[in-house]
Amino acid sequence: MGPTAQSNIKTGHSNVKLFTASQNLSPASRALKNRKTLQEQLTERLPRLLQTTLELEQQLQLYFKELHNAIGIDGVEYVNSNENITYNIGRRSTHSCSYRLLTERDLNGEISFSRRARFDEDELQLIESTLGQLVYPLRNALSYRQAVQLALKDPLTGVGNRIAMDNALHHELQVTQRNQQPLSLLLLDLDHFKVINDTFGHSAGDLALKHAVDCVRHAIRDVDMIFRFGGEEFVIVLANSGLESSMIVAERIRARIEAMQCNFEGQDIPLTTSVGVATHTVGENIRDTLQRADQALYNAKGDGRNKVATLCEAK
Repeated sequence: MGPTAQSNIKTGHSNVKLFTASQNLSPASRALKNRKTLQEQLTERLPRLLQTTLELEQQLQLYFKELHNAIGIDGVEYVNSNENITYNIGRRSTHSCSYRLLTERDLNGEISFSRRARFDEDELQLIESTLGQLVYPLRNALSYRQAVQLALKDPLTGVGNRIAMDNALHHELQVTQRNQQPLSLLLLDLDHFKVINDTFGHSAGDLALKHAVDCVRHAIRDVDMIFRFGGEEFVIVLANSGLESSMIVAERIRARIEAMQCNFEGQDIPLTTSVGVATHTVGENIRDTLQRADQALYNAKGDGRNKVATLCEAK
């Protein structure tokens, strides 16, 4: 069974399907008198174009450009709720038609086309013929995107790994320099974690790590990021956050983890954390900022653990 498309046609005035010919042909309709030739050209060209990339957004950009040139599409919206994806290309207009992209295996999202003029039957048939050229390259792009995301995640906690952290630090530093806004790093280490593993077992230690990550997620903003740095150490990237506000966030994380109820097979696991805080300074390498956070963490542990510490300025 090949791909299918379920349609939903919308206009600015009603939900009536527009499969009847209009008395006054639009410019796009007149251009489609030779629709068969145009369809054959698109059918031949689209697969070659879409197979040039596995990046989902690039595929949709190429697809939009072809339909814009062919029948004057103003905008395309692609939504995949399972993958939390929404792409809008061009601009939304009065009249629209929507399709659910199905293969024999799964649903690959929904796509909508819009423009100022109504779609006639020939144009709708042309769109539907091109969807068959789109759905399998798009499915491949989704699989590629999932693989990349998995490669950037820590499999135990679900947060970013070291590779993802390096990419994020590079990007956030560029944003910080461009917008002249602060950037702070927290380096968090769970106290006496080896004792937890030795006393309760590694499964209990894994559970403690997951609970700690949940505490951090509830203590930071949606725009902030958390990465597993190694073992029981985590890096939290606080964009547009100076030292004072970052110290407040660090203390909130410390308090939440200390108050957390972590129970493994009927046994309560005591858990605390130490946190080092550093704010990036102008001209400083981001690795030096992370090193200062590491030194601050070392100081917090030397001060008795379950503490927040900082090095105020780069040396």
